Amino acid sequence: METLWAPWRMEYILGKKEPECIFCSYPKKNNDRECLILYRSSHNFVMMNKYPYNNGHLMVVPYIHTSTTDTLSDETLLDFMKVTQHALRCLKEAFSPDGFNTGINYGTVAGAGLEEHVHLHIVPRWAGDTSFMTVFGEIRVVPELLLQTYDKLFPIFKE
Repeated sequence: METLWAPWRMEYILGKKEPECIFCSYPKKNNDRECLILYRSSHNFVMMNKYPYNNGHLMVVPYIHTSTTDTLSDETLLDFMKVTQHALRCLKEAFSPDGFNTGINYGTVAGAGLEEHVHLHIVPRWAGDTSFMTVFGEIRVVPELLLQTYDKLFPIFKE
């Protein structure tokens, strides 16, 4: 079994938390770039992860505040998967990854950092992206600044 070590996430784990749910408050703000929101549909939105595991790490998030997909309507669930499909196409166009990890973490024991608001992670993967830097140096190489990635992805999401 392989282990994914992510010690760089301690900044998030130990850092100051937002007073309210970011998945509820950020879509209400009038600055998608600052909030790293790339795309909005009728029931869900796509947001970049501020503490990415890899370049282009995205999250698909329903507007409704719920901790599980069980309480989402069929319409929201269908849109959730359609938006995920759109995000995967955009990432393929922008970065040509070799594959993806996608998933939902239910509960803190499963790795959910914001367990009160369900969201799906999309992490682009490339052959060799877990190198000696991560294993020995406890350093993750993310080759591009978040806002540079945002500026690259935003026009693709709008096409």
